[in-house]
Amino acid sequence: MKDKNISAKTRRGTERPTDKAYVTTGQGIYFRILKFVRPYWPRLLIAMVCMGGVSAITAAFALLTKNVLDDIFINKDQFMLLVIPLAVMGLGIIKGFFSFGEGYLMNYVGQRVVADIRERLYSHLQTLSLSFFDRTPTGVLMARITNDVNAVQGAVSDAVTGMIKDAFTAIGLVAVVFYRDWLLALVAIFVFPLAAYPLVAFSRKLRKISKRTLETMAYISTFLQETIFGHRIVKAFNMEAYENGRFHNANEQYFKYLMKRVKIRALSNPVMEWLAYIGIGAFVWVGGYRVINGSMTVGEFFSFMTAMALLYDPMRGISKVNLVIQEGIVAARRVFDILDLKPEVTDQPHAKPLPGFSHVIEYHNIIFRYDKEVVLDRVSFSVKAGEKVALVGSSGAGKTTAVNLLPRFYDVTKGKITIDGIDIRQVTLQSLRRQIGVVSQQTLLFNDTVRSNIAYGRPDIPEREVIKAAQMADAHDFISKLPQRYDTVIGEQGVMLSGGQRQRISIARALLKNAPILILDEATSSLDTESEREVQEALDRLMEKRTVLVIAHRLSTVRNVDRILVLSEGRIVEEGNHKALMAKGGEYKKLYELQFQDADRPLQEVA
Repeated sequence: MKDKNISAKTRRGTERPTDKAYVTTGQGIYFRILKFVRPYWPRLLIAMVCMGGVSAITAAFALLTKNVLDDIFINKDQFMLLVIPLAVMGLGIIKGFFSFGEGYLMNYVGQRVVADIRERLYSHLQTLSLSFFDRTPTGVLMARITNDVNAVQGAVSDAVTGMIKDAFTAIGLVAVVFYRDWLLALVAIFVFPLAAYPLVAFSRKLRKISKRTLETMAYISTFLQETIFGHRIVKAFNMEAYENGRFHNANEQYFKYLMKRVKIRALSNPVMEWLAYIGIGAFVWVGGYRVINGSMTVGEFFSFMTAMALLYDPMRGISKVNLVIQEGIVAARRVFDILDLKPEVTDQPHAKPLPGFSHVIEYHNIIFRYDKEVVLDRVSFSVKAGEKVALVGSSGAGKTTAVNLLPRFYDVTKGKITIDGIDIRQVTLQSLRRQIGVVSQQTLLFNDTVRSNIAYGRPDIPEREVIKAAQMADAHDFISKLPQRYDTVIGEQGVMLSGGQRQRISIARALLKNAPILILDEATSSLDTESEREVQEALDRLMEKRTVLVIAHRLSTVRNVDRILVLSEGRIVEEGNHKALMAKGGEYKKLYELQFQDADRPLQEVA
């Protein structure tokens, strides 16, 4: 599998924001991450105090090395033999408390920040328009919320903890070495500027590889979501081996990127060590010379050497932390790409609640484009309160798009839709959608109880109302036979129920919402004849005293509606009731005859 293929698939359909945040520097991205830390600054402050304590005690150990050698081993001071070991043990206990404090508090802050980012990201996704979800694979979004956010966690807790602690420790130890001998210190640390070049080179390389790693994981997430959800199709077409091969290719690509990351991380340690050994060799030669000629004591030299040895760890730690930060920046950029997106359908600044619907819905010369394709072209019609209007036509004629514009799942490109004379773009989305119920062909049920699915959106409603809605939807009888009745968990997508049962749960949900406007989007097209008959009775009850827009492929289900609109290539080409359109002999009759050409009875009798 080529790298560019994976990248293309993971980026397919995603929107790149025009917000300046997208093109900001890595430093800007990291400071943006740290803004999420702001609410937890008291814990962060205490953690920093603990880090300062750890660093100070580490530096103190380096200072004590001189006293151990000069006072105990060379001067054989009995008093210092008693004091220094007690001091070392006491400092060790205090350091342990400081280490626990900074470790716990920094991980608390890091995990809390990641939880906040994940929640912010999910909440923001809920505000985005349907067009975004049309273009973005589900697996990509799942990867952003899980893998990418987890990568940010390392940049917050591990990196911040390591960076601050190592920086404090390094400062303390550098102070020790300069205190002991400033000339020798300059000799020992001359390699530090040399370390900057490999650090920058590793960072740049790691950012590129981390980006490809995250993109590949997003592709794998999309692949898993599609093949697991569509496992019946995979088995029906004997495609297990083919899908195994696809997964193997993607998994191997991911493995290769991971190993490239490992190689960079593994290479950074020996490079930093090699540079450190150059410095150590230089100061051993100079320091040894000064001890031999008497300008430095053995204790001072070993105190200096201890500080330098201890200094190596924080310097190496800073190098490691930098790599973690680079990976976090790549992941954070992908997260912020989503957070910077603006929903296409939003409330206007002065939007007001929509009053209760009472008169008429009107489409005024509607034009709608999806990307550059014209889906609806100058469509105008009205639906009076209590009227039942069906939209029919061949696939791709624009039926579903027309009804999706009413609850503002999308906004019109030109023209307007009004309810009782009010442009729906001038009212709040919440008040508009509160007055519209939807029952679609693709019945979406959640992996929750029957009660929760029926009462979705109204969790506090009394159980008697839930049961009443189920009875009206002809669902109460089969629900009563389930293992836990209304408390039965029905599985993902309602897998424990038949198609007709799922649809009746959906109808009960719409009944409980009790919206005055109802959209039926091919509500029975996926059912067999027997299930359709059972569901149709429940739909008839649902449609009573409501204004209904019906989309149907099965024209037998719309013969009794008040009016039928026939769409073709995004335009209304015919309008009337069933008998009038059959008599006219136009597009509707062609569609009808196409569906019933093999019927047992003559078409004249059916009509």
